[in-house]
Parts: sequence; C-alpha cells; structure tokens
Amino acid sequence: MPKRVLSGTVVSDKGDKTVVVRVERRVKHPLYGKIIRRSKKYHAHDEANAFKSGEQVRIEECKPISKLKTWTVLDRIGAAKTAAIEISEPEALAPEAEVPQPAEDKKAEKPVKAKATKKAKAEDVADADA
Repeated sequence: MPKRVLSGTVVSDKGDKTVVVRVERRVKHPLYGKIIRRSKKYHAHDEANAFKSGEQVRIEECKPISKLKTWTVLDRIGAAKTAAIEISEPEALAPEAEVPQPAEDKKAEKPVKAKATKKAKAEDVADADA
C-alpha cells in the first residue's frame, strides 16, 4: 500500500527532531454549500532540525516513531514568509522628535457648552408661541 503524502505549513519547531505541521483542506459545507477550510495538525519527524516555523513542507506517512509522531518530513516546498522592514530615516525614530502636550492644555482650548434644561426649553417654546 502506498504511503500518504500531504503538504502543509510548519506551525511549531520547538521540539527536538519534531515539527508540527498544519495541513489545510477545503470542503463543501453539507447544508449551506459554502466552501470552508478545515485544518489538522500532524507531528512529523525532522532528523536534522532543518525546518523552521512558517515554511511550507511535504510530509510522508511512516511507521510510528513515538506516541504522536507517525509522519516524516520529506522536503521543503516554500520558504517562510518574513516581512523585510527597511528604515529610510533612522533619525525619525529618535525619542526627542516630538513631545506631546499635557492633557490640561488640551482641555483649556475647548469651549465649555452650557447644558439646556427642560425648564429653559419650555420657556423658549413659550416665548416662540407668544
């Protein structure tokens, strides 16, 4: 019988010689018909600790290595997605760039509105009728 081969993303590489791979599949919902994603995690054997979190890998079914590990990592499909950040102006990150104003100064700038009471509103309506 042939061995199953799945592809997925490495979620965790914290264990020694072990990686956790999340395999996603798309299925149609039985009642609503919408295509939804289902995922399952597999513990796979990584002899050289060569695979890092975020990489796309292929795993193959094998005989049980431990209680949870029944898969081995075959190869890397894609590298981990990392965001490269470039700083064009390093002086813009300096803490002396701008000092925020205290909250007391901001409150002093706003004019205070007087609240209209029911009694004042009734007097305004009576004046308008007359």
